[in-house]
Amino acid sequence: MSVPIVPVQKPTNYRWVICGLLFWVTTANYIDRSVFGNLAPEMPGRLHIAQRDWDVAYWDMQLFFSAAYAISMLFMGRLMDGLGLRWGFVVACAFWGLASMSHAVAPEIGALFGGPVIGFIICRILLAVGEAGNFPAAIKATTEWFPKRERTLATGLFNSGSNIGGILVPYLMPALIGMTFFSISLGWRGVFLVTAVIDLLWIAAWLACYRKPEEHPKVNAEELALIRSEGIEPTVKIPWRRLLPHRQMWAFAVAKVMTDCFWWFYLFGSPDFFYRKFSLDPEHRKYMIMMIYAVASVGSIAGGWLAGHFMAKNWTVNKARKITMLICAVCVVPVAYSAMTDNKWVAAVLITLAASAHQAWSANAFNLAGDMFPKRVVGSVIGFGGMIGASGGVVLFYITGKVLKQTGNYLPIFIMASVAYVLALLIVHLLVPRLEPAQIEAKAEA
Repeated sequence: MSVPIVPVQKPTNYRWVICGLLFWVTTANYIDRSVFGNLAPEMPGRLHIAQRDWDVAYWDMQLFFSAAYAISMLFMGRLMDGLGLRWGFVVACAFWGLASMSHAVAPEIGALFGGPVIGFIICRILLAVGEAGNFPAAIKATTEWFPKRERTLATGLFNSGSNIGGILVPYLMPALIGMTFFSISLGWRGVFLVTAVIDLLWIAAWLACYRKPEEHPKVNAEELALIRSEGIEPTVKIPWRRLLPHRQMWAFAVAKVMTDCFWWFYLFGSPDFFYRKFSLDPEHRKYMIMMIYAVASVGSIAGGWLAGHFMAKNWTVNKARKITMLICAVCVVPVAYSAMTDNKWVAAVLITLAASAHQAWSANAFNLAGDMFPKRVVGSVIGFGGMIGASGGVVLFYITGKVLKQTGNYLPIFIMASVAYVLALLIVHLLVPRLEPAQIEAKAEA
């Protein structure tokens, strides 16, 4: 008697649809985040505020944004765990979408409290609270939907949305400002309303498409088996007090706090720098801003590849990681000259090199956590590092406002950026000369 042959089905690939949604929302996140920075250089004239007063006020706004972002990072993971990703992500996106829209009426909000600057500070705080949910939710989604061997690729793909968002805003904003609907000019206020449409469309797509893998009708048994092929990792929460005594924890924190702030500086400060230094309006500076983010996305991939290339040549993880980070640090050093040159394209290329090197540095800095800590605590380590990194922005933005008020230029900030990475790597090496693993379990048993 013949045995019937059961055809073997190929796994569906719905997990990549989820990755596409994560890319979309990360792009939207950075669009909402960067619109104000690209509008900022011309805002003193629109709001009738003296340039000297605006210099300090603008960086105070970013200070409050960074502080709120850091604090919100502490709670967003719990929100996603409590509500689940389907609705937790919707709450976060809707919150930051509404906060982004509120910028359109920030002067009127500020009028209730003493002035337009107060209104923008309130709006920036609200935006930061919501936007802090993007990365905790996206990382949780990749953990749910991808086997370990695919997570790095999935993370790299959705994270590239941060650079796409940085490219789209300067390119589209000049046209949007001049656009009219029914003879009504969109203007700077209307740009914030357009961003809300992107958020709203994403929310609709997310609710239509997202379920847990085991509950999704478009995921067959073969794809679910692939997703679960390496087992379900334990998600034991580790109190920070268990991590803080380890010098490995502080090495990772140093790598983040001394450098993350400069990526935020490029995001929030580059449009104003090109306006102030070279008198470039949005139309004429857009290609420079776009270049920074386009090349930075390449830097993120290249940084991960280079460390892996060294390891493939039988270098130790310690040597491969630190040599790669040293190359990144050296590439940032020339950025100080961007504030000295009178050639706008030389300045743009140097900032682009520094931003690209930062992304390569950041890819390796994140991997320091995996190099030195067991997998079950990496999430806690990265969460702490993200909070510390955002806190560094608070300090830098306070200094930037004071420097601009006293000097009127960004040269001291660029000098700080040029030496920060080399100094950070030196401190990391002194704390962990061999990237030796942290003995979390040994401490727990003691």
